[in-house]
Amino acid sequence: MTNIKDLDKLLIRVEKPARYIGGELNAIKKDLSGIHTRFGFAFPDTYEIGMSYLGLQIIYHILNQQESVYCERVFAPASDMEEMMRQEGVPLFTLETRTPVKDMDILGFTLQYELSYSNVVNMLDLAGIPVKSKDRNDSYPLIAAGGPCAYNPEPLADIIDFFMIGDGEEVLPEICNAHKKWKSTGEGKDAFLKMISQIDGVYVPAFYQPIYREDGSLLEIRKTFDKASETIRKRMVEDLDLVDFPEKTIVPFIDVVHDRAVVEIFRGCTRGCRFCQAGMVYRPVRERSKEKIKEIAARQLKATGHEELSILSLSTSDYSEIEPLVEELMNDCKGNNVSLSLPSLRLDSFSFKVLQEIQGYKKSGLTFAPEAGTQRLRDVINKSITDDDIYGAVEKAIELGWTNIKLYFMVGLPTETMEDLDGIVEIAGKIMDINYKVTGKRGGRFHITVSVSNFVPKAHTPFQWFAQNTMEEFQEKHSYLKDRLKKIKGVSFHYHDTKTSYLEAVFAKGDRRVSDALIKAVELGCKFDGWREHFQYDLWMRAFTEAGIDPDYYAYQSNEYEDVLPWDIIDAGISKEFLISENENALKSSQTQDCRRGCVGCGINKHITCAREGTL
Repeated sequence: MTNIKDLDKLLIRVEKPARYIGGELNAIKKDLSGIHTRFGFAFPDTYEIGMSYLGLQIIYHILNQQESVYCERVFAPASDMEEMMRQEGVPLFTLETRTPVKDMDILGFTLQYELSYSNVVNMLDLAGIPVKSKDRNDSYPLIAAGGPCAYNPEPLADIIDFFMIGDGEEVLPEICNAHKKWKSTGEGKDAFLKMISQIDGVYVPAFYQPIYREDGSLLEIRKTFDKASETIRKRMVEDLDLVDFPEKTIVPFIDVVHDRAVVEIFRGCTRGCRFCQAGMVYRPVRERSKEKIKEIAARQLKATGHEELSILSLSTSDYSEIEPLVEELMNDCKGNNVSLSLPSLRLDSFSFKVLQEIQGYKKSGLTFAPEAGTQRLRDVINKSITDDDIYGAVEKAIELGWTNIKLYFMVGLPTETMEDLDGIVEIAGKIMDINYKVTGKRGGRFHITVSVSNFVPKAHTPFQWFAQNTMEEFQEKHSYLKDRLKKIKGVSFHYHDTKTSYLEAVFAKGDRRVSDALIKAVELGCKFDGWREHFQYDLWMRAFTEAGIDPDYYAYQSNEYEDVLPWDIIDAGISKEFLISENENALKSSQTQDCRRGCVGCGINKHITCAREGTL
């Protein structure tokens, strides 16, 4: 155990010591004498970020339901705490028992964002665990990872012992059961990895060897263990009503990003935006019943004392019973003095009615995400929203008293031209004209925020074969928009950092070779790369140079359909033929219908019952 007295001496000297003490309402305490598998759930960012992630609460609950498993939480300490831990020789520890992480049986990282990879490496180092899998003997915990970034596991393949692909509610208990059996045999780590490699959804990188051509391109991914699967098919929960969902969630002592009760109403998306990885890899849509949602919400609010409830999904308005669900939840919340939060609403007449009731006179900003400035480019990306949809919703919002509108766009999308950027400016200008038409006033309290992010090609999407724009191209587009939008009074402009988008693309499209640059970057001092104040681009470029890696090769390379891609070993359930056809449709500016209106042939229904016309 970490010396508690030494740790307490540190806590009185750091900002927000509650990040490190555990013991919150509904945190789990177990008798270690009956535990066979100690599982450290590691979130590679600070406590405030990690405790806002619903997946942590789900996995924590699922694993601690098993009598022989104890799941404990691990977060990346903030810089002040880490500095003192290293000075005092205090290793990374769990919140529940203050046990050094290196004493866990399994340490599992959730990979939500490519720029968190440096924190994964830094946390291993802080724990006193060798970073590369080949350097860890049986005395160290097994290092696992899952989450959306695991759909291209190769940049971390030399670091992680095994990846879990897909829904963790199914695969994690099976892994823990296998661990209990393996532990009784007394065999080594390799035997355990061979055992779990037979579980659907588990990828063990050590059992696969990438073979490269002389030009550096990937020739094939060769098996080194004959019983290893040819491809790793993601795990999918079929019925959300039948899977356990946490009702006694942990209530943090301090403010976190999202401090509220949360119920996931459905998983997946049917819209088919061609840039969106989540919309592809989380298919098919699986809904939780209205009755089950209300039951979980009521129990969760009672067990936590939260004063806000949020219902969560990729596109809340697409829930099949959204109107009765929201109306009933609003009634329940009003009766208990609980506020209701509804993210990702489609702004139609029903949504405005709901927002009026929820926000009343205290109207916060409304958010629209056209993604592209012209109808042509929205057709390319399969974003089913028209100019009339945008302007009609904005006019309704202004009539009802909203004075702050946020518009989200992407730049660098495939086939984008300067006319598409002009379209962004035109939309902002026309919204200002609508405000004048409705209110008779120019400017005043009415304000528009235009935010643009940079397109990053992602694995298992129709745009996975495209190159990212160069940093110079992004900078030119940002400047172009900035110069034109500043001429419209009442409009502010924000854009995403070009250098972080570049690094994100390197790891989103990277292969096994980039891990050496990642490790070198952490040795040089890189961490918390998703935080602007911590990101050190120059150190990253030095790390790539010292590791002999050309990052441009990954970010700026386009691929052919016949090329072997690093993530081809992973079967996300969507066929390559469908992704190719969607890419071709994009080049023709042809839209594909929402699959709730009829099957579009993505291939997921070969593995699981999916949304069909009239069934959802």
